[in-house]
Amino acid sequence: MRNRRILSSLTLVASMLVYGIPEAMAADRTVPVGAELDVRLQTSLGSKTSKVEDRFEATTLVDYKKDGEVLIPAGSVVRGHVSHVDSAGRLDRKGRISLAFDTAVVNGRSYPIRATLTKALESEGLEGETGRIGVGAGIGAVVGGILGGLKGALTGILIGAGGVVAATEGKDVELPAGTILRIRFDSPLDLGY
Repeated sequence: MRNRRILSSLTLVASMLVYGIPEAMAADRTVPVGAELDVRLQTSLGSKTSKVEDRFEATTLVDYKKDGEVLIPAGSVVRGHVSHVDSAGRLDRKGRISLAFDTAVVNGRSYPIRATLTKALESEGLEGETGRIGVGAGIGAVVGGILGGLKGALTGILIGAGGVVAATEGKDVELPAGTILRIRFDSPLDLGY
């Protein structure tokens, strides 16, 4: 009887090694909808210079952990494209740009994502004044830039529903390389590798 249990256990372990761990026994390696991640923009973007479908890259600032396990290590690449752009003009005096995040590269493997910009923050290395920024809620409410470890929110831009970045009256949106962007996942990211 004891030998049968041992043989049964060994058979189970061997089949797991050959066929993989069953889905129910594997750890949940999914980044949920609503999770937020801070990334550093590697490419300058602006409503005056960027065009629809321009590609850009950003890198994650810190590890994203779930249940103590690192799912997305710091330095991972997040890619996206400009989905809409309006430069400031004579009739509509506010520049606007929309960014769509569509790919995450984690440990050398690419995954499709859907993520929205919620905040744009000035990093310690950028010069300029700190000020106010909008947060993606409804049409965008203006709040003070109070965030630890960062210089503050970028001055003169609002972020509204759907991650649309709009400049204040008479200005174009400028997101220089090095800008810290906070993105929110709009769909789950399954990293079950």
